[in-house]
Amino acid sequence: MSPQPVQKPTVQPISVLVVDDEFALRKALHKSLAAGGFTVEEASNGEEALLFAQRRPFDLVLLDINMPGLGGVEACRRLREMAPQTGIVMVTVRDAENDKVEALEAGADDYVTKPFRLRELTARLRAVLRRTRTSDAPRPAVLTAGDLEMDVERRLLRRGGQPVHLAPREFDLLAFMMRNQDVPLTHARLLRSVWGPEYGNELEYLRSYVKMLRRKIERDSSKPEYILTEPWVGYRFRNPSDPEAPPPSVEDT
Repeated sequence: MSPQPVQKPTVQPISVLVVDDEFALRKALHKSLAAGGFTVEEASNGEEALLFAQRRPFDLVLLDINMPGLGGVEACRRLREMAPQTGIVMVTVRDAENDKVEALEAGADDYVTKPFRLRELTARLRAVLRRTRTSDAPRPAVLTAGDLEMDVERRLLRRGGQPVHLAPREFDLLAFMMRNQDVPLTHARLLRSVWGPEYGNELEYLRSYVKMLRRKIERDSSKPEYILTEPWVGYRFRNPSDPEAPPPSVEDT
């Protein structure tokens, strides 16, 4: 009897809904993302995006923040209620820092800033998708990134195999960041998650702890590889040894 051919598992294409009121940009994104292996549909405004999301689920939504009619932030908030597991990436402009915070608080998973590079956009989309697909996985007892290894249960951190002493709050802050790799973390979210719900506006307090952490884990604290600053928004923990990690945004380079 001749051996039966081995059937390869079917890989489901990643579906993306592109929402933008600019026809030319929408078409350009459609073409570029389709060439990268995504299946793409388009919506020209927030209202149309909600109709699309009611008809079928999407893996990802790329949503412009500035649109006439239903704005991007409100559309994001409604999409998040309708589809909790869908990854949402907002498209913002460089000088609209408050928009970025509002978008994240409305439920966006990440954002890209115009003008953006296609490589940056696709990396952020794929990073968001990885997180949404593993959100229900059990938390690992040991977190790793680059040459960092954190034993959460024993509250130990090693860098390059050598122990690094962290104060209790430094450990909690770094652990929260490492559990949320590649996620833009607002100042308020970090403060409330690590220090407690009564915190949220103590920016200098948070910056002091980040500065101390950088001195202990970065090779050069003036050029951080792990804890990146998201201007006016907060911070993002990045694994420098992860080839699929999104590159720093245009405004950080």
